[in-house]
Amino acid sequence: MASKRLLIVAHTPSKNTRCLLDAIVRGAQSVADDRIEISAQTPFETNSDQVIQAHAIILGTTENLGYMSGALKDFFDRIYYPCLEETQGLPYGLVIRAGQDGTGTLRAVDTIATGLRWRAVQEPLICKGDWRPAFIGQCEELGAATALGLDLGVF
Repeated sequence: MASKRLLIVAHTPSKNTRCLLDAIVRGAQSVADDRIEISAQTPFETNSDQVIQAHAIILGTTENLGYMSGALKDFFDRIYYPCLEETQGLPYGLVIRAGQDGTGTLRAVDTIATGLRWRAVQEPLICKGDWRPAFIGQCEELGAATALGLDLGVF
């Protein structure tokens, strides 16, 4: 039975971004066995109770006009205050699919995560520029590393 929960919240408006989410999940499942419950869903499907019950979270967003997706912003708007005192120190990872450089998106997510007092456990993964198959492997690694760190009690 799973004793820890990894929540993956990702906005996937395209086939390529869905491939990134699938890679994160695949990577996490490769090390999780039945010790970690992995849940992957859209920002619109996710509520504050699910975040409060998570032991770690991976966020995925597209870069939209130099900012995070509206879907992820909506997620943060809905969960911020209910989670503010309940999720301090929550380990998190971030994947940004950026057509440009992703810096505005990173800054926006980092500002909110800092306000929530979440703890980044890996460098943000910014998949920028034209689509590259290497993005898939990078996302698998992020999912595996997060699940392994959670399983081993590193965070």
